[in-house]
Amino acid sequence: MLCTTALAQVPRIGVVTMAPGEDYWARFGHNAILVDDPAAGTRTLYNYGYFDFEQPGFLTRFLRGRMLYELAALPMEQDLRGYEIDGRGVILQWLDVTPEQAFALRDFLVWNALPENKDYHYDYFLQNCSTKVRDALDDALGGTLKRQWQGRSHGFTYRSEALRLSSTLPWLYLGIHLGLGPFVDRPMTWWDEGYVPGRLADALREAKTADGGPLVVQELQLLPQRIALPPSSPPDWRWRFAFAGLGLALLFGLALHPRAPRAARVAGASAIGVLWLGFGLVGLGLLALWIATDHSAAWQNENALLFNPLCLLLLAAVPALARGDAPSRWLARFALAVAACACFAFFFKFLPFRIQSTGDWIALLLPLHLVLALRLRPARRA
Repeated sequence: MLCTTALAQVPRIGVVTMAPGEDYWARFGHNAILVDDPAAGTRTLYNYGYFDFEQPGFLTRFLRGRMLYELAALPMEQDLRGYEIDGRGVILQWLDVTPEQAFALRDFLVWNALPENKDYHYDYFLQNCSTKVRDALDDALGGTLKRQWQGRSHGFTYRSEALRLSSTLPWLYLGIHLGLGPFVDRPMTWWDEGYVPGRLADALREAKTADGGPLVVQELQLLPQRIALPPSSPPDWRWRFAFAGLGLALLFGLALHPRAPRAARVAGASAIGVLWLGFGLVGLGLLALWIATDHSAAWQNENALLFNPLCLLLLAAVPALARGDAPSRWLARFALAVAACACFAFFFKFLPFRIQSTGDWIALLLPLHLVLALRLRPARRA
């Protein structure tokens, strides 16, 4: 038992959760561990997930999936000032921890924030600002959080949460949706959901201490929310993708018909050339993420069957399409191969061991690839 004087020196531990911001890098929100240390007279926020664009080699490591992020220890008032300016709401959850757990967590964070210890290998889903907070708390609490959360699930996936939080920035939404592979489509446990700061705050409200009491003993609103919050669920844009796909297929099917007006054929051929170039380059990028980087969430991405690198070879067919002529048999076979790959992507949706969410992209591109394969068929001799 600690005496009264010693108890007065026990650090108070809390989790501070910042709502998502409007900048793309702030769309997922943020959180930090607060250590209110009466012995030192300080209130320090320990923030994982800090990065510096000016860090030597940052871009190279980012492209290769070997990012180095760091833990930053900042005075609480100083740290919150930027969130107040941005209009982001901030809550504080005080935790019921034993003195031994409080001292152990404080000492670990002080050690972890030292210049020689602060850097760590970042992963968007497994080693981000929120999972590092979760893991530090769980270690200090003897693993009680993981035991409570590992077997429970809301049915969310890494993808559904990522798309929900990025949906107000269409370019970010589409890039995430396109670039992530099957890893992000498995159902998450409450433990996994901790990669999202807001979900971790929700789980902490339900967490219990070792003796069965609530872990969160008090929740305070430190800053009001003055900007719009993300939606509660990801948008369902499947019909938009489907209508766009059918529209593109119909448009190019008419424009590239041999009997279409010459101006329409030239415009259609030019446009499809641009699309083929984009599809091919994107496909090469998806393959590069899988083969040449440590971005494990992008591995085995079936979207490479739809954004097919073979489309680059089809650029040679653009002049013939503009003239209304049938391209060579080899180009027709490449177009058929592209369409067949898109059909395989659709077929994979019926296999129980393939779980990637590719339906939107199939709805967008499968009709187009089929129509283009039809248009590039060699003319039959009478």
